[in-house]
Amino acid sequence: MRLPVHPRAPLGRPRLEPYADRFDVPAAEGPMSVQFLGVATLLVDDGETQLLTDGFFSRPGLLSVGLRRVEPDRRRIEECLTRAGATRVRAVAPVHSHYDHALDSAVVADLTGARLVGGESTANIGRGGDLPDDRIRVVDSGDEVQQGAFSLTFIASEHCPPDRFPGAITEPVVPPAKVGAYKCGEAWSILVEHASSHRLLIQGSAGYVEGALTGLRAEVAYLGVGQLGKQDETYIRAYWEHTVRAIGARRVVLIHWDDFFRPLDRPLRALPYFGDDLDATMRVLLPLAEEDGVSLHFPTVWAREDPWVGL
Repeated sequence: MRLPVHPRAPLGRPRLEPYADRFDVPAAEGPMSVQFLGVATLLVDDGETQLLTDGFFSRPGLLSVGLRRVEPDRRRIEECLTRAGATRVRAVAPVHSHYDHALDSAVVADLTGARLVGGESTANIGRGGDLPDDRIRVVDSGDEVQQGAFSLTFIASEHCPPDRFPGAITEPVVPPAKVGAYKCGEAWSILVEHASSHRLLIQGSAGYVEGALTGLRAEVAYLGVGQLGKQDETYIRAYWEHTVRAIGARRVVLIHWDDFFRPLDRPLRALPYFGDDLDATMRVLLPLAEEDGVSLHFPTVWAREDPWVGL
């Protein structure tokens, strides 16, 4: 596939049409499914237990993010949870604590009755949202959390450079708050394993720790690519090496490419060039996937998909 090269106007953005045939993750026909809900929000379901990464549904507009304080939009959150069928969520696990991942996490945990699981920074978002301590689980790298037939292992990772709000959240964040209050905190690679032997890696940010995933295995990787198109080819190749190749993934589904300033009730579009360059990312990832015999896909928002079909 010959990918387009567009003038890098700051307000322009890559088109999704060249990748239309890659929005083809197999539909879920049984109880096991993964549902993409924008950015790095994924609803993983086995028909009995549901796990949710991030749970970011408010998606405030660019003007609000730049000039105002942000807070969870409870109406939007409730509508999204209902549309997704998120009625059996047992754990809400932000991949790190920036606002575009963790802003809504305390409200989502409250509405669903789930536990909020993450590092101390995520816990402080929960505390600022009045979530009781017994509904917050603080984890360290290497910890496993069991929920139904699922096991989640949290492995310390890094945020893709540059991290615009680095550091830890050391006090409860009480919304409304400036986006800078939502510091990155602990960034995770999350390995999800199911008793049925289904395994997937959720890499919510395009950062990595060399060797951190060595010895782990998963057939499927949900790979965050936000800001990856701003990196040089050497970095992108290293990212693939220390995530996809490290775990032996045979299918990769790309996440965190969508414009999160746009609400989920409107069609998704790629992040603008001032934040990322999806075409630049794909010019490196497509040959790598072909070289390794890995199928490369985009998820379809709201769709119940089964990424293990055919593997």
